Amino acid sequence: MEIKTATDVLFILLGAIMVLAMHSGFAFLEVGTVRKKNQVNALVKIIVDFAISTIGYFFVGYMVAYGLGFAESAQVLVAKNGYELVKFFFLLTFAAAIPAIISGGIAERARFYPQLVATFLIVAFIYPFFEGITWNGNWGVQAWINNQFGADFHDFAGSVVVHAMGGWIALGAVILLGRRLPKSSNQSISHPPSSIPFLALGAWILTVGWFGFNVMSAQTIDAVSGLVALNSLMAMVGGVLAALVVGKNDPGFVHNGPLAGLVAVCAGSDVMHPMGALVTGLVAGGLFVWMFAQCHNKWKIDDVLGVWPLHGICGAWGGIAAGIFGLEVFGGLGGVTFMSQLVGTFMGIAIALLGGFVVYGFLKKLVGIRLSAEEEQLGADLSIHKIAAESDID
Repeated sequence: MEIKTATDVLFILLGAIMVLAMHSGFAFLEVGTVRKKNQVNALVKIIVDFAISTIGYFFVGYMVAYGLGFAESAQVLVAKNGYELVKFFFLLTFAAAIPAIISGGIAERARFYPQLVATFLIVAFIYPFFEGITWNGNWGVQAWINNQFGADFHDFAGSVVVHAMGGWIALGAVILLGRRLPKSSNQSISHPPSSIPFLALGAWILTVGWFGFNVMSAQTIDAVSGLVALNSLMAMVGGVLAALVVGKNDPGFVHNGPLAGLVAVCAGSDVMHPMGALVTGLVAGGLFVWMFAQCHNKWKIDDVLGVWPLHGICGAWGGIAAGIFGLEVFGGLGGVTFMSQLVGTFMGIAIALLGGFVVYGFLKKLVGIRLSAEEEQLGADLSIHKIAAESDID
């Protein structure tokens, strides 16, 4: 039994480390997408947001979601080889993904310290509220969904709990911030990526780490399933191929394609047939490209990295897809219903959208959330951090 417990600790610790590494992927994806005058800010935001997320989740958020805290002595906390401690670490890396997602949407014009306050509020209160509903059965919501529609809302690794939440919170922030300042009145709100290699590096780091994100969501070694790994792989390649075709070979779309597929498969990766996962990824890859174009070209929503299409829309699709391809009639393992998935998904969207507008609306009114026009034109690197990404000094 001691060996089993120790193995579980190692298993979930490796998962936590892999998801922690994904945060460097968020950073470099943003670095490669934003203009050069905002690259330092992207790097600093991600690592400081992680630190603030840790404080918020340790002191408040974990208690909100699971009713657990760290008031006991270390002698108590170390029980079961400290399994509960590394479980906290693993779940923290999920929670911290929320501000990392938001960071990409609000890039290039958001003030630094108000964003840190927003990070604390979101990770301490908004995210764990829905996390606790879904993964801990809080407030009797899952019991109600089960009673009404025949199954709990199923989200194995966070298509809705993490990704849709992050994407829909970001939408509120992006709308409240407004568009970046154009150089001229007729300039498009879109800008070409500053560094395709950095963008690709970020996408690859996220893709590799995602197999820890999904597979290690089993949380114990005896619950691990190779089906989750294969479904993640199939959805990933489906996202790549769809983004390649729909995005007409655009490298930015191609490298976001695997992320779209992986976002979508999180919820049902443990119950889908691999063919269902492939279709889920194909739909997600095409959906991301189409929605990104709609946002920027038609609706003029200046979501810099397309985090609402990628995480918000594809995450919602993943929640619903679990209720389709998880069904036995489509080769899945069952235990899910379409209506449970639909209701749970839209509940997550509603909480996230409301939370985003409340948090960022409050901060906008209280202290302001946007850089001045002069600071934005100069760039967040020099305005906030007083240094550029690259120096000409030998």
